[in-house]
Amino acid sequence: MTHNYMRAISLLLFAILILTSCRSEELIRPGDSLEVAYEKAMMQYNEEEYSDAARAFETVISIGRGTDYGQDAQYYLAESYFNSNRYLLAASEYERYAQYHPNSPRREEVDFKEALCYYELSPRYRLDQEYTTRAIESFRLYRTRYPDAERADQAADYISELRNKLAHRDYNAADFYMRTERYNSAAIYFGLVIDNYPESEPWAEQALVRQIESYVLYAENSVPDKQAERYEKALESYNTYLQLFPQGDNRGKAEDLFDRAMAGLGEVDDQSVVESN
Repeated sequence: MTHNYMRAISLLLFAILILTSCRSEELIRPGDSLEVAYEKAMMQYNEEEYSDAARAFETVISIGRGTDYGQDAQYYLAESYFNSNRYLLAASEYERYAQYHPNSPRREEVDFKEALCYYELSPRYRLDQEYTTRAIESFRLYRTRYPDAERADQAADYISELRNKLAHRDYNAADFYMRTERYNSAAIYFGLVIDNYPESEPWAEQALVRQIESYVLYAENSVPDKQAERYEKALESYNTYLQLFPQGDNRGKAEDLFDRAMAGLGEVDDQSVVESN
């Protein structure tokens, strides 16, 4: 038992020694040439040891700035961060690569990857949307620079997806105002969805119907002197709905709200006639 135990320990220590020795050979050492340092960094990258590779590429950049090795290391440093999901660092390194090497054949890919980093950083619609906005701006800039690139359509799809997220955010804010019975504020925020994201689905169409509803409720809860103008706003929103979404999924609800606004406006007119007599 003791003999077997000691033999197992010896084999384990031997294996650790071999692994440590191999690992040591992969590390950049003082005195390594730039070429050797780059090869060691690429070895770690190809083995998907991205954190170690990033540190190695940083070393190559520091000793090889201005060389082809330094340029390649800058690219693979960004790639190492991207592949390890460290998107903010990756975006910064892609941007740095583009600044230092604006005419590189990799420039188009680097610009796309920088935008993709911000896309990956974009959070759920309820949270701060700074990175969503940056992603949209970056993808738009990419499409402007490379309108015929293979990834141009993919960039357009990302823009559409991210804009839908922003529309959802504004729609959610408007819905909050509706639930707290602040109908005028709700109508304003529903209007932001319509004005800023008219192509968003399904948010723009739903927002316009909810805006009609907001004005109807605003009118119903207003003093008599203000009801007519607020019902009129509901009717204006309804007319806009017919123009933008004649076959909208919520057409039936829009019609019901139109009838409700017309009935309310009729009651206001009748009351005005009574009071004038």
